[in-house]
Amino acid sequence: MALCDARGLEDRSVAEGETLSSVWWLLQARHGPKGSIYSLFPPHNFVEAGKNSNRKGVRTKSSEKAASDDHSVPVARVDVREGCPPLGLETLKITDFQLHASTSKRYGLGAHRGRLNIQAGINENDFYDGAWCAGRNDLHQWIEVDARRLTKFTGVITQGRNSLWLSDWVTSYKVMVSNDSHTWVTVKNGSGDMIFEGNSEKEIPVLNELPVPMVARYIRINPRSWFDNGSICMRMEILGCPLPDPNNYYHRRNEMTTTDDLDFKHHNYKEMRQLMKVVNEMCPNITRIYNIGKSHQGLKLYAVEISDHPGEHEVGEPEFHYIAGAHGNEVLGRELTLLLMQFLCQEYLAHNARIVHLVEETRIHILPSLNPDGYEKAYEGGSELGGWSLGRWTHDGIDINNNFPDLNTLLWEAEDRKNIARKVPNHYIAIPEWFLSENATVAVETRAVIAWMEKIPFVLGGNLQGGELVVAYPYDMVRSLWKTQEPSPTPDDHVFRWLAYSYASTHRLMTDARRRVCHTEDFQKEDGTVNGASWHTVAGSLNDFSYLHTNCFELSIYVGCDKYPHESELPEEWENNRESLIVFMEQVHRGIKGVVRDFHGKGIPSAVISVEGVNHDIRTASDGDYWRLLNPGEYVVTAKAEGFTSSTKNCMVGYDMGATQCDFTLSKTNLARIREIMEKFGKQPISLPARRLKLRGRKRRQRG
Repeated sequence: MALCDARGLEDRSVAEGETLSSVWWLLQARHGPKGSIYSLFPPHNFVEAGKNSNRKGVRTKSSEKAASDDHSVPVARVDVREGCPPLGLETLKITDFQLHASTSKRYGLGAHRGRLNIQAGINENDFYDGAWCAGRNDLHQWIEVDARRLTKFTGVITQGRNSLWLSDWVTSYKVMVSNDSHTWVTVKNGSGDMIFEGNSEKEIPVLNELPVPMVARYIRINPRSWFDNGSICMRMEILGCPLPDPNNYYHRRNEMTTTDDLDFKHHNYKEMRQLMKVVNEMCPNITRIYNIGKSHQGLKLYAVEISDHPGEHEVGEPEFHYIAGAHGNEVLGRELTLLLMQFLCQEYLAHNARIVHLVEETRIHILPSLNPDGYEKAYEGGSELGGWSLGRWTHDGIDINNNFPDLNTLLWEAEDRKNIARKVPNHYIAIPEWFLSENATVAVETRAVIAWMEKIPFVLGGNLQGGELVVAYPYDMVRSLWKTQEPSPTPDDHVFRWLAYSYASTHRLMTDARRRVCHTEDFQKEDGTVNGASWHTVAGSLNDFSYLHTNCFELSIYVGCDKYPHESELPEEWENNRESLIVFMEQVHRGIKGVVRDFHGKGIPSAVISVEGVNHDIRTASDGDYWRLLNPGEYVVTAKAEGFTSSTKNCMVGYDMGATQCDFTLSKTNLARIREIMEKFGKQPISLPARRLKLRGRKRRQRG
């Protein structure tokens, strides 16, 4: 960025859309001598970006004296506590081309890997390692960020190397800034260079705030000491406020904005409850707040229902759910679901035809925080300082994501041993007795979700997670023993692939082949989707449990590389996911639906719906209604129930949205009718085999 060419700037009037403060910045910066650093204090009407930044947790002490001492460079005198948001190393807003280093051990440990919370691959191979590591361990090593525009830098956050095998981190460092990447000015502590305290282990982030903000284009970290038995390795994030530049069309064009008037902030438990109450008061006719149980610490697991008849199941209307926050530190899903309930309420009141149709034809349930205990821990750490795992587990240390009963093994063992296959059906597999015992290691939150899903006939659901950008579909558990990765498709694999693609393809980034991978996995070969088991095996996942124990088709939606994005990122993340969240809900109306009745017109509960060629059945709800998700095509469908003769039909599924109506009327079997007549007259039907045995015994006694 050239800072000297200001020809004609003083004489022209302020262009439309520019602020006086913006022009003031440009005048001051461009009249500075080439190669020098100017940290300038803006006019009083300049609003700092990131004023409400959510940053708590581990930080080092900055000397009050350092902030008041003279510097060789003019600096801004502002309250550092108001801080700036992250530039975006973790969220990938800062591209690989903006990161440079003096040296690196190899490509997989290059500057592009020096991002806060980046994760290494299992094998820590040459391409995906967990930090930038210098090629030599000396005092001349550095890693720098090119912000590509004048930026007010306020702080640096560092971590060590993410590694299962090695211990590498930087224990102290200097910070330098530059306008041209050639002439550098070191942040001072009085007359000497300031040495910042680094990390004491590899995972907990440490924040160092600059004694005063520094305005420049480049910022460089120069390690001064490192762990005795390790190497110079680090991950980092830079806190900075990009300065307004009305002449830079590129930046103005790419800044994300949203027109939705929603509450873009991180909500703790109390604020979440209050927001739900506000939505309920705005839309009392279509919303209901209820809870499905309590957390280990006694926090209620609140859900919001959105429907034109809240509180009741309407015959023929499918039920859908979003769950977020199973991992308490993956907070973006929590905020997206809170934004979604606000959006649905507002758009319904505004008579948005698409939203009105969705609300009136679907019973929607939103559970924004399944693990509120974990979230409160993560919230205390804050958006940058919580690390990768703080708050992930429940209060008693359980990972909800793999805490459900393993029904896969029961099914697959039965299929392998065909003589007992009839004892284990291909659906509605019973929960093992050991899992139901009080001594089982099962979270109370897990038990609450199971009871919730057994009570409500969900058809489709998505659980929102974080740390990646992909949609994962079952099975999540590999079928082969001793393997950790292996494609394990369900009998409904084609349906699951479509459901996953419906979300990924409408997300702004998931299917973008140009985007950088979050950590180690590139999911572009399947357009932003992946079979869970081919990624990494998980026994007892919510997805597999839902499919094998209920009618619900459940998918895991990973909504962002950054588990806990800064508050300033929420509007952009909402824009990234808004359409996907709606489109995915609409998929609950794809396939066939209907009611299974007897000849008196009464619905038959628990009737089995089978699709020829698909070895997975579903069952009717208590009113006899059912929904079967299917891709377009013609299907042979059979309905059967105990005591009734089965019925088979051809059902066509079209490409247009809206499930095909496919009803069944079943007649009772002869034996069922006999029993009904006998019971009506107070008698029991005669059991012929038992009668024969009784007669034979009588004859033997007579002979004797």
